[in-house]
Amino acid sequence: MRNSARLTTALIVLTTFGSLAAEAAGHARPGKLCEGKSLLQEFAAADPLVYSRILRDAETIENGRAVLWKLERPGFQTSYLFGTVHLTDDRVTRLTDATRTALSEAKTLLIENASQQQEATSGVYSAATKQAVFSDGRSLDKLLTKDEFAKVRRSIEGVGVPAAAAHIYKPWMITMLLAASECERRRVQKGYLVLDMVVAEQARSLGMPVEGMETTEEQLLALASVPEDEQLGMLRANLALVDKTDDLLETMVQLYLERRISALWDLQIALARRAGVAPDAFASFERTLVVERNRKMRDVAISHMEKGPIFIATGALHLPGKTGLVALMREAGFTVTAIE
Repeated sequence: MRNSARLTTALIVLTTFGSLAAEAAGHARPGKLCEGKSLLQEFAAADPLVYSRILRDAETIENGRAVLWKLERPGFQTSYLFGTVHLTDDRVTRLTDATRTALSEAKTLLIENASQQQEATSGVYSAATKQAVFSDGRSLDKLLTKDEFAKVRRSIEGVGVPAAAAHIYKPWMITMLLAASECERRRVQKGYLVLDMVVAEQARSLGMPVEGMETTEEQLLALASVPEDEQLGMLRANLALVDKTDDLLETMVQLYLERRISALWDLQIALARRAGVAPDAFASFERTLVVERNRKMRDVAISHMEKGPIFIATGALHLPGKTGLVALMREAGFTVTAIE
């Protein structure tokens, strides 16, 4: 299936649950970008056949060449759908004129998780803690090789988690901890806003209410619901590239700016294969964290659209494909037109 969740873990989390991996606070401002290079260019040099296939196959995935869409249907006022990347990179957080205009025409902003800044309390995360740690006598070091576990220990220390605690966490939690690069984490700590929060700040400056389509607890529990074997596959894919996280993020930024979102799918399957992870390792992830969430977000959005025009901002990889939000909105009777 061309719309499967074919992503290495860093991009999986940052394009579907990025606000959890990099909570933003303060005010966005110009600053030094994280330094990375495009992994697509690496493929172009090392494996031109794979590179050509990635670009060719991306063109066959419907609705993958735009991030801003107009939603129209008789009986509804015009609304907009905007695909984001959950990053602070100044190149993506600089809203275009078309995006600002579309946002100004809405009465409500819908984002994945409007309560991210207010709700990120110990009470919320404790709801997922039972799912984040082993409670049956097992431990992560028994599920990974000695070298893999050693890399986990080294890597989580970089995000402020004691290496001695590594064995208690389930694979999905380690994946969450390692999703953002060290540079991106520093930018967040300094107050740079991820794109979703930039949009939210702009909406609030217009006096617009900001509503969420999900809660933090729902997002964390969705991650925890992925079968353990797939959690391990995603973690292994992430560990194989843990030293190239800035390169992964730079690749995502470049494809986003080029409006070639669909290329991410096949790039990530190629990267996963290189890490020894088979594509079917992401089957449940696709169903639970992409397809089912897309339908839920579509339904929540329509319920808000019945009350007036809205602007929907969600991870860009929720938009393309047969089960993406663009197709689902058309399925619900909307005319969906690409703007940029």
